[in-house]
Amino acid sequence: MPVAFDIEILRRSEMFAGLAPEALQAVVEGGSVRRLSAGTRIFAQGDPGVSGHSLLEGRVKIVQTRADGGQAVLRFIGPGEMYGTVAALMNQAFPADAVAVVDSVEIWWTIPTLRQLIRRHPEIGLRSTAAAGARLMDLQSRMGEMTGERVEQRIARTLLRLMEKAGRPTEAGIEIDFPITRQDLAEMAGSTLHTVSRTLAAFDQRGVTGSARRRIIVRDPRALTQLARNGAG
Repeated sequence: MPVAFDIEILRRSEMFAGLAPEALQAVVEGGSVRRLSAGTRIFAQGDPGVSGHSLLEGRVKIVQTRADGGQAVLRFIGPGEMYGTVAALMNQAFPADAVAVVDSVEIWWTIPTLRQLIRRHPEIGLRSTAAAGARLMDLQSRMGEMTGERVEQRIARTLLRLMEKAGRPTEAGIEIDFPITRQDLAEMAGSTLHTVSRTLAAFDQRGVTGSARRRIIVRDPRALTQLARNGAG
């Protein structure tokens, strides 16, 4: 049974924004839509890059395993974002795992199909390149933060990024709208589980955040922004 989805998500997505209706229809017809249960590994680090992906609903996390066996959460993917696509188009292996965080829906294409779409509609390739460049710049910025900021600043800045990307207004504040563990946060901020737990507890006590289990609410975005700039002082 076909999986229904809102085509407006593709119309506003990284790769396909601004495409003419007939071009967007060709994109849909060339892809395959599927549901992903929470915890599904969509592709694995080191697997041959044979497909390009774009998320339609839910959240996916990109997790890379280091040579020492440790892991790092590189980013969380939201609706409209691509993943695995650039590596596959470059005939490279997938550089990380992609795992559904919650029940999700994606559309994916074989690489021959995606290349054909790009030949017919070059703006798809241009937008893919621009998106990949933006992610590289973001990664470079994060690497600079790792060496130049205190750990409290890095944790606060990571929370700000998550809030800006996946914040949902509630009566209690702005809730990050998907489950995130303290270990996830530690990997993104270049910290340890112990430090993140201690820092979040301090943020909670000051009324900056509210955290329980795998949910985080930013209660005072202005204070969190100040912490990201100056640390805990």
